[in-house]
Amino acid sequence: MTCLDAIASTLRPLLQASGLKPLRIGGRELLPIVQGGMGIGVSAHRLAGSVAALGGIGTLSAVELRRHHPDLMERTRNIGFDEAAKKTIDAANLEALEREVASARQLSGGLGLLAVNVMRAVSEYAAYVKRAMECGIDAVVVGAGLPLDLPDLAAEHPQVKLIPILSDARGVQLVLRKWERRKRLPDAVVLEHPGHAGGHLGAARVEDVSDPRFDFGQVVPQTLEVLRAAGVEREVPVIAAGGIRSQDDIRRLQGLGASAVQLGTPFAVTTECDAAEEFKRVLAEARDEDLVEFVSVAGLPARAVPTPWLKAYLKAEPRLQAVAHVKPRCTKVFDCLAQCGLRDGKVGWGQFCIDQQLVAAMRGDVQRGLFFRGRGALPFGHQIRSVRELVERLLGGGLLAPAPAVGG
Repeated sequence: MTCLDAIASTLRPLLQASGLKPLRIGGRELLPIVQGGMGIGVSAHRLAGSVAALGGIGTLSAVELRRHHPDLMERTRNIGFDEAAKKTIDAANLEALEREVASARQLSGGLGLLAVNVMRAVSEYAAYVKRAMECGIDAVVVGAGLPLDLPDLAAEHPQVKLIPILSDARGVQLVLRKWERRKRLPDAVVLEHPGHAGGHLGAARVEDVSDPRFDFGQVVPQTLEVLRAAGVEREVPVIAAGGIRSQDDIRRLQGLGASAVQLGTPFAVTTECDAAEEFKRVLAEARDEDLVEFVSVAGLPARAVPTPWLKAYLKAEPRLQAVAHVKPRCTKVFDCLAQCGLRDGKVGWGQFCIDQQLVAAMRGDVQRGLFFRGRGALPFGHQIRSVRELVERLLGGGLLAPAPAVGG
């Protein structure tokens, strides 16, 4: 499939009229719009399939997808805390991933591109990557760590597109060098700005998230120079992520040399988002000036809405850090992260179970949830609108008047 055939027919004229360039990847021309992967359960088959159906890249988040399947949750209820219990939960999550990929594929109708986002930091990273490829996913996107082993995991699936998420040109250069030894190139690179994105942020410390070295005006040209020096500038498109909210943002970034943009929060507040309605409302109504930056349980900086739980946790954190210690087993049944501040007693890392807090958020539990959110006023203010309306707005259409903007 070539030219604009991978884009919904109703959006092709809008893309052409916008003056924006399509994203060329995998032998296809797509909308220059990528929906970022959001866990736990926020971007499952409904959201990812709907984005792909319009001709963009729709992304499922691989972690804990069993939460969307009552039968799998029942299978993993009250099963204990031992290694057998962990294996049962891991198997249920892999089955859920298979189901979600199949459902997203059906929704997409063969348009766009379907991706699975897998955090490098999760303990079952390799298993998620391999199962997604076996299910016929179009692309695997990896962040929260350097995916230096991704070409090895994809050795039997050369048709699957491999897309690392990085934050600076040095990371891109390292990945290129390591992957070159395995005779593989990234099929695209996502450059995520820690100062604007939501969730886990690609900076070493909270104090570093707004470092000017991450600014798109610097990092996009620097990355293009790294790709140019390696002779692969045309083969590896750059996708900018973090705080992108409008057609002007896309045009500006394409002017810098990026091929496309990735958005998370604007897609999280669409009707097709797989999380609860209250989850969407919390994100839509949050203001930039209220967002909180803190160290997550994975040791990475994170950005979220200051819910009652997060406020209480941050108030108690000094006391929790003072008594941090290695636990003999995961207190929440299974170890979702390869390294966990709570389980492994890592002083300076978050002392809470991120799985439990993100699941609460996905269900819309404002009192107990951890609601990740990126910076920037949303395209429709505090309104919840459809994926199609959002994409049309980003392409310069969507003439319905937005509500007053939220945030900066």
